[in-house]
Amino acid sequence: MRTEKAAWALAVIAIVIGAYSSGPLKDVLAPMKEQQALAVWAKNPGQAREELRGTIEQAAARLNAPPVDAVVDRVWKAIPGYNGLEIDVEATYRKAMLMPGSPLQYIYRQHPPAVSLKDLGAQPVYRGNPAKPMVSLMINVAWGNEYIIPMLDILDEEQVKVTFFLDGSWLNKNAELAGEMLRRGHEMENHAYTHPNMSNLSTARATAEIARTQQLLKQSLGVTNKWFAPPSGDFNQKTVEIAHSLGLGTVLWTLDTVDWRNPSPESVVAKITTQAEPGTLILMHPTSSSSRALKGMIHGIKSKGLQLGTVSQTLSAERVMPSGVE
Repeated sequence: MRTEKAAWALAVIAIVIGAYSSGPLKDVLAPMKEQQALAVWAKNPGQAREELRGTIEQAAARLNAPPVDAVVDRVWKAIPGYNGLEIDVEATYRKAMLMPGSPLQYIYRQHPPAVSLKDLGAQPVYRGNPAKPMVSLMINVAWGNEYIIPMLDILDEEQVKVTFFLDGSWLNKNAELAGEMLRRGHEMENHAYTHPNMSNLSTARATAEIARTQQLLKQSLGVTNKWFAPPSGDFNQKTVEIAHSLGLGTVLWTLDTVDWRNPSPESVVAKITTQAEPGTLILMHPTSSSSRALKGMIHGIKSKGLQLGTVSQTLSAERVMPSGVE
């Protein structure tokens, strides 16, 4: 029995020390030799278990968060919701007891908001939820083929996925290049067919512009289209409603590189690094400026503790998980 008790105590010590890799228990145990620590905890494994549970409960109190409903903002229009987070204390405790010596991994549940982005109806989207530490690069493509492969290579190197919004007439002529974007894991979406000012079009013409590219994305790439980005950011409420009738959300941008004006790469990197925040959608094109600035932009965004994802990932309610939570 003493041998089993000592083994149990050692296992609990390993869990608790792992859970307290920083904090009060580390300070207590630091001056002690391993044999002394074992002797202390072997006498009272119940205290060790209480310490472990307390660690988990403290983490839950710190990390648990209620869901945030999607809303229509006066300035930003539709803002997506954000899932709530709950650490499952009992499940985490049981897993830790079954895996002595392993780093403590918190088991969580996400709770969806009562109001989702889809519940808001035909509303444009300019940004993700400001509580979600994720940013998306949205690259509108109607020209600039010479910069696309170099940009794809940088994105591969940095392990970043983006969303390309394709002009349908461009896609019709460049299906192979578009297929390369898709093969590298990027999201492919709709930028109308002939790059028109959507607000000037009749209902029939506006519908045809969006639907034609939607069909081409399916036929050429096998992609089910989710998002529509109006060319030049020109749209009206009718545009949003037409896109919505076709099953698409209308997405604009939070922050513009204005790369078509050929700014210096350094100025683009400085602007994006300074102004990027949680939920930011960054507009780009395959230009010389953005191609040369891309790596610096990515590093600048990551330096602020922000993740990079596709438009769908950034606008989803899925929570970005803190470190140590699975």
